Amino acid sequence: MQDSPVDKDRHLEDVQTVGFLGTGIMGAPMAARLADVGHHVRAWNRTPDKLAPLQAAGVVAARSPEAAVHDADVVIVMLSAGPVCDEILLSETGIITATRPGSCLIVMSSIPVDTAKGQADAANLHGVDYLDAPVSGGERGAIEGTLAIMVGGEASVFERHRPLLATLGRPTHVGPAGSGQLAKLANQMIVANTIATVAEALLLVERGGADPAQVRQALMGGFADSTILDVHGRRMLEESFLPGGAAKWQHKDTQTAMAQMARLSLDLPMSRQADALFGDMLANGDGELDHSALIRELRRRNGMPVD
Repeated sequence: MQDSPVDKDRHLEDVQTVGFLGTGIMGAPMAARLADVGHHVRAWNRTPDKLAPLQAAGVVAARSPEAAVHDADVVIVMLSAGPVCDEILLSETGIITATRPGSCLIVMSSIPVDTAKGQADAANLHGVDYLDAPVSGGERGAIEGTLAIMVGGEASVFERHRPLLATLGRPTHVGPAGSGQLAKLANQMIVANTIATVAEALLLVERGGADPAQVRQALMGGFADSTILDVHGRRMLEESFLPGGAAKWQHKDTQTAMAQMARLSLDLPMSRQADALFGDMLANGDGELDHSALIRELRRRNGMPVD
């Protein structure tokens, strides 16, 4: 664990019991950070072996979702998709009824807007507060506690839990339940479209005879600069595609954005094209690679070598 930007000298009354569901690439470092600053964290994962490294960080391994959330002050969900969240939370064996009234359910997964609204309604029926709080920043942001956290729900509930969320990054309240997911869709549209544009630009200069690495360096600091040009552009040049954010999850989010755009009767052609590119990337077997590997799909389209 790297040093947290949050003061570790917490007041005792700030310490909470946190049930944490889902300890994958993002969830594991998030749970570890919460334990590192003094919260009592009980975590559950479908693959129990993933919990073993967290125990050294002070996280208690729970045998079941029910055991993780029992009597918790806050339940954080970092599962892979909307249907998985609904299964764990709202099915006949879901844990919403095992969650203590007066506690808060914070769903930090990227899920559809309507799914978040339905979860909020179900939580409120059981006397449980609800926030949808998806994140951006990738594995590095989760490890360093610098995630952008987009939060939907009641403003008063957000304010009560802002200190806990600030352990994980920079929380911003953006509106009622479901608004966090809308903000995340906007984020993912920008990310997907910009990855595609950076990849196209690097291929343009490569085929045109310039040095792509030097062109990237020349563009940084100008109006074309961005985190994606910096981080993902470097990955494209180095062909380093170990996933910080797998392309299959990027496509999941662009598909969700397509569905939301249809509900709102919007025609957003750039996002539609980016979604199609990621779909083709998955169809060609690259879904487990980092989303910056979209440049491989553009290489295929242009008859350029991939491997």
